[in-house]
Amino acid sequence: MDAWKGPCRSAGATGVEAAKTKILGWRGRLAGLSQVLALAGLLATGLAGLPRSSAQLSPDIPPAAAANNITSMEALDERQKLGPGDRVSYRVIEDKEDAKSLVISDTGDLDVPYLGRVKAADKTCKVVAHEIQRALTNDLYYKATVILAVDMLNKKRGSVYLAGNIRNAGLQDIPSDEVLTLTKAILRAGGFTDFADKKKVKITRQLGKGNANKVFVIDVAEILEKGKTEKDQKLEPDDMIFVPRRMINY
Repeated sequence: MDAWKGPCRSAGATGVEAAKTKILGWRGRLAGLSQVLALAGLLATGLAGLPRSSAQLSPDIPPAAAANNITSMEALDERQKLGPGDRVSYRVIEDKEDAKSLVISDTGDLDVPYLGRVKAADKTCKVVAHEIQRALTNDLYYKATVILAVDMLNKKRGSVYLAGNIRNAGLQDIPSDEVLTLTKAILRAGGFTDFADKKKVKITRQLGKGNANKVFVIDVAEILEKGKTEKDQKLEPDDMIFVPRRMINY
């Protein structure tokens, strides 16, 4: 009998040890999982407290209102001209409210509280603010300190079209942060072809419904070769530039 007890005890001991090993293994796994979950929670909490980049922000969330940091109309910008698609912040200091975010419409207007549409395109913040101030103090305010500031410029001011004897004809955007002239547009399009008539470059400008198009004929050779930059022409959205072919190869 004693000869059989040994193996039985050994087998029982082996089973218990195996069970203990499994239990310890599961405990180790659960502990590891708990650590992972705890770490994930800490990361989520930390990331929630970080500011999101502008690329992650919803397009419905406006950028920081620059107008909240300006306290005098004398400090308003008088250099950058506004255009369609620009986002600006607006406030009247006497209202004691945070600035409101406004976007210039495709027609160049701002929808100003209490006033309605105000023309803003091709004007600076300072000019528009003074115009709003005059309108407000005429009827609604005894005193109105109007603050208007750019929060975000539209990336482009429209497009022009280049055709004819030019190396890379086609559509070209007008940047919002510079004046695009005829010579700049031609150079950016790769310049003239070999047989282009540089002296008779035509710009056709649409003047709106009911009005005939306006045509400019520009001697670009005179501008580029003789440095007469005062004859360069500022381009406007939807201008059509056509470079003809010269009749004689001279």
